[in-house]
Amino acid sequence: MLHVDPIFAATSVAPSTLAAGDEAVPPPFTVARIFTETRLDSWLALGLVIAAGLYVYGVYRLRLRGDRWPVVRTVCFLGPGLGGIASVTVSGLDAYDTALLSAHMVQHMVLSMVAPIFLAVGAPVTLALRTLPVRPRKRLLAIVHSRIARVYSFPLVAFAIFVVNPFALYFTDLYRFTLEHAWAHELVHAHFIATGCVFFWPLLGLDPLPGRWPYPARALLMLLSVPFHTVLGLTIMQSTALFAGDWYPSLHLSWSDPWKDQVVAGGILWAGGEFVSVTMLAVLVVQWVKQSEREARRVDRELDRQEARQRAAESAA
Repeated sequence: MLHVDPIFAATSVAPSTLAAGDEAVPPPFTVARIFTETRLDSWLALGLVIAAGLYVYGVYRLRLRGDRWPVVRTVCFLGPGLGGIASVTVSGLDAYDTALLSAHMVQHMVLSMVAPIFLAVGAPVTLALRTLPVRPRKRLLAIVHSRIARVYSFPLVAFAIFVVNPFALYFTDLYRFTLEHAWAHELVHAHFIATGCVFFWPLLGLDPLPGRWPYPARALLMLLSVPFHTVLGLTIMQSTALFAGDWYPSLHLSWSDPWKDQVVAGGILWAGGEFVSVTMLAVLVVQWVKQSEREARRVDRELDRQEARQRAAESAA
């Protein structure tokens, strides 16, 4: 069932027009509306379909020529990756992201922390390099190893962008601006995704990125990101001012208290951020252990080859 236009319209116009009558007030939020108020008319939905199609086509090309591609990567990219983005941008949750700060915060968590992790694990750049013709492959490699890519993929730069952006959004008039202009709100969604990818791709991604740090340094940086969500979430929960000024009170939602909803939003950011950060730290440690095991096997094979050459030389002598 497609998204009901009055809900989107009621939360996308100026607050002064919302107070004119009850017809503009969105209905109470329920879990069922997440599944029934879907809208597929956004540019982001089109982008998700195109990305999924290109990825599946790349996997198909590999199988045609007899090469294998890990099923786990495909599942991660299409499921929690692109699927995670779709679950908060084209579902009914998106219909309330300008009416409830808590709904927006769920979007924030998924778009900036959950989906980018699985997109990185899906290794789309590696898939493209294995399927593209020679010229496009060279162009993609040039982009990956360009100066801009080196700067933005440098872990400290990515960490600074990841930490500063939410404070710059929520504690300035920028957030109110995004609520008043639909195009700016959609741009923020894309910005969340890009910020998460910039941060998590060098840490957890499997694609060949320049200047990648060793695993101990990556684990330390991931650990440093944990307190950030605690500070931001508690700041939102304890704030004595409503975010976006009088935007939420002007909606006159009889079924929602803006103050209580802001506390819930802060709790979502606090608890969700810590859970994701700790979980990803564990994933990073697992990757570290597997990489160490692969390196140990490689060294053992090299020692075996050296020993075989030495025995052959002694036999010949």
